[in-house]
Amino acid sequence: MDTDCAAARLNALLEKAGIEQLIPETAAKFAIYISLILRWNARLNLTSLRTEDAIFSRHLTESIACAMAIPLGVRTLLDFGSGAGLPGIPIALCRPEIAVTLAESQGKKAAFLREVVRTLALTAKVHADRAEALPTAFDCVVLRAVDKMPKAVASAAKLVAHGGWLALMTTNAEVDGLRSASGTEFRWSEPVRSPVGDNRILALGRRVSSSV
Repeated sequence: MDTDCAAARLNALLEKAGIEQLIPETAAKFAIYISLILRWNARLNLTSLRTEDAIFSRHLTESIACAMAIPLGVRTLLDFGSGAGLPGIPIALCRPEIAVTLAESQGKKAAFLREVVRTLALTAKVHADRAEALPTAFDCVVLRAVDKMPKAVASAAKLVAHGGWLALMTTNAEVDGLRSASGTEFRWSEPVRSPVGDNRILALGRRVSSSV
């Protein structure tokens, strides 16, 4: 992959979506990240999208938009069920002030995440176990395309600190059920429309009461 060309293509997609373009160094790291996904995808099935263009236009554009929408003041963030590192890796790249933890219970996928963190020299941490096993709460917990999403949301909500945020990358059709699964301690902002369309949104809920 030509890193410079890939970085330029990503910035062109972001500009088209109305998202602030990345500085050259960050865009180049995204290009390297995509090359790693494509290399590992054949044996791990990290994503059903198999082409560079599809991953750029779908996964990265949406994840970068999510990174930009995470509220200011968030210092710790958990990517619950990180898989291929989406959106946790893009958040770590775009928002370096946030300490990102990538929770992934499947060992081979966790190994991929460690390779990405090492290659890109990120400060993000990989938790190679179920997210529920983590002993601490986070300023923000984000979920995207997690198996059994309502059950995962209920577990993720317990890991949000008082005053923290639950970020759900979902669809208009599913958001009400996921909000309900989170419990009664969250107050939800107006959903942010995803740049990839297909009725996809980012729902942000703030924890206003907590037993944590």
